[in-house]
Amino acid sequence: MKKILFVEDEVDHIAMLQTRLEASGYQFLSATDGEAGLKIALKEKPDLILLDIIMPKMNGYEMCYALKNNSEMKDIPVIVVTASGAKKLEQKCIESGVKEVIHKPYDSSYLLERIAFHLNN
Repeated sequence: MKKILFVEDEVDHIAMLQTRLEASGYQFLSATDGEAGLKIALKEKPDLILLDIIMPKMNGYEMCYALKNNSEMKDIPVIVVTASGAKKLEQKCIESGVKEVIHKPYDSSYLLERIAFHLNN
């Protein structure tokens, strides 16, 4: 069973995605800030990470840089899920090692397709 970590500060988004991912056969892990997300990632070694950018304690960029600079974590695919539509944001995400940026609100079926794609490549 593939393990997915969702790092998001809005608990409603976590609950909604948890239901959808578990129904699709994934093991679901979550954290509400980047600092906690990084600790969980280092301990649990998820197969994929869904990451918000604007969060307390450690933002998504900082968490992604920390992951990509860790030899055990650098190959884990990271998908940013964000409400920001700024092109600068997307560029910064890609430069930090993110595989893809998906904007909120997103279609959960599309997100599941992208998760499957990145898990299989």
